[in-house]
Amino acid sequence: MIRRVLDIFYDVCGYLAAAFMVGIALAIVAQIIGRLRGVTLDATEAAGLCLAASTFFGLAHTFRRGGHVRINLLVDRLPEAWRRKVEIFNCLLGTVVVSFLAWHVAGLALQSYQFNDVSPGLLAMPFWIPQAGAALGVTALAVAFIDELFWLISGGQPRYAPADEIELDRPVA
Repeated sequence: MIRRVLDIFYDVCGYLAAAFMVGIALAIVAQIIGRLRGVTLDATEAAGLCLAASTFFGLAHTFRRGGHVRINLLVDRLPEAWRRKVEIFNCLLGTVVVSFLAWHVAGLALQSYQFNDVSPGLLAMPFWIPQAGAALGVTALAVAFIDELFWLISGGQPRYAPADEIELDRPVA
């Protein structure tokens, strides 16, 4: 049950990332159309908001799909027993670092909300809005790391490595 909920959660994060990418395109198109009609429309901040949200929401989804860059030069050459320990250590380290980041980004968003910080542009957008998107996205990545850490500890193989990785030592048929 929890596995299904988490998988849906990661997929929703991916869809949100895609939706915010569409938001970037819409902001740019709106700015272009505004200029063609002689209307000043500053969509830079809206596009920046969408960029931040898209980037951070995409992290968890990409991690679970094995899309992040992995450098396996050392790990792939270790014996299986050591490889497993290194994978667990890497996930533990990632969990600690990303959870620390999530905590502080969420704190920054809360602080921006409390002090009513706004951007200096024409939109005067409250800073907590893009920061909240970043905080939610990094928190989703922390959840993905914790999920993977428990999976590895319970005996599973890493799910964040893409299945179609090609070893450099083996000739491709």
